[in-house]
Amino acid sequence: MEVKDLMYMKNWVVVGDVKNENKYANKILKALKERGFNVSGIHYAGGASIFKSLKEVPYNIDVIDLCINPVKGYEYIKEAKDLGIKHILIQPGAESEAILNYCKENHIEVFQDCALVQLRKIEEGKAER
Repeated sequence: MEVKDLMYMKNWVVVGDVKNENKYANKILKALKERGFNVSGIHYAGGASIFKSLKEVPYNIDVIDLCINPVKGYEYIKEAKDLGIKHILIQPGAESEAILNYCKENHIEVFQDCALVQLRKIEEGKAER
């Protein structure tokens, strides 16, 4: 599987500061919604239409877009394993050796890339399946 294949999966969550319009988590969440993805925001503080944990999401999650401090992100990755989620897209700056090792040890497919870049490539026809 390649990172572009994630963009054809429809059930996503974006983990990060999805409430703050200046943050990439918010921009990614909006971009996915605009393109018809079934996507929800996750943030440890919760909020209106924002879940605090992955287990609160009312659908089966295909892909987690991790856009949060790696220390906090590690906890979400452990929850992903417990829920059987197998695909993680880690935005630049959200990665850590601990997360990458945990994913490898637990057979979670992880990609280090940017969802916005991948969406743009698909729209430009550069990442065709």
